[in-house]
Parts: sequence; C-alpha cells; structure tokens
Amino acid sequence: MLSLIQRVTRASVSVDEVVVGAIDGGLLALVAMEPGDSEAQIARMAERLLGYRVFADDAGRMNRSLADTGGGLLLVSQFTLAADTRSGMRPSFTTAAPPAEAEQGFNQLVAICRQMHAGRVETGRFGAHMVISLVNDGPVTFLLRP
Repeated sequence: MLSLIQRVTRASVSVDEVVVGAIDGGLLALVAMEPGDSEAQIARMAERLLGYRVFADDAGRMNRSLADTGGGLLLVSQFTLAADTRSGMRPSFTTAAPPAEAEQGFNQLVAICRQMHAGRVETGRFGAHMVISLVNDGPVTFLLRP
C-alpha cells in the first residue's frame, strides 16, 4: 500500500463532469493497494495520513498534521501508483492489488479515516474514470508507505 499525498488549498474529483468529492485546505491522497495489504497496514496508513506533519506551525515549520489542523482529506484510489516501471516503456500492474481486493482495502481505509478524523473526509469513485483538480500548496508532496 502506498499513498502519494499533496498538501492542497483545495482539491476536487469529478466523474462524468459531476463533482463527487471536494475539500478546501488539507490533503489529497492518491492511494494504491498492493496484493496482501493487511488490516494492520491499512490502519497504519490511516494513522500516517492523519498524523503526518506537513502543515506549518506559527514559526513556518512543518510541525502540524491534518489531525492538528482539522483540514479536509480527499482519498482517491489510483492503482497506477503501484505500477512496476523498472523496465521497458509500458507499466506493468502485477504489483497492484486485484480490483476486488483493492476496493475492499480502500473502503476500509476510508472508514478508518472517517472514524478517526473530525474534519471532512471525501473520496472519488472507485474504478471510475476520474478528473482531479487541485491547487498544490508549497508544492508539498510525499510518498507514504505504512
């Protein structure tokens, strides 16, 4: 499991030109499930998403987390993030979880984040062709593993 997180001033995801999830300030997380991701790994990723310190404190240092700021979290399933790109000119997706397993794990992550976070938790639509709009703040982008 991995998540590419971006600190944003706003982000939204649309399906068929209809916004299905949107946040103001917070984190956009593109999430890829890998085969065999465990419940413990999913819970750990939720903790990292909510606790990773990427927001500025009063001194301008990245010392505050999403839990500290109460900002929004937009979770978007993105299997292409788990692609094996080490050789050739076309990605291989053998390192991504099969769709049914990935959807179950992603939904579990969403549920944990909604339970743990007082702020807004939004999502895209699993398996759909999505268009994501965002304003990256910084830019600040990190790749997280559980």
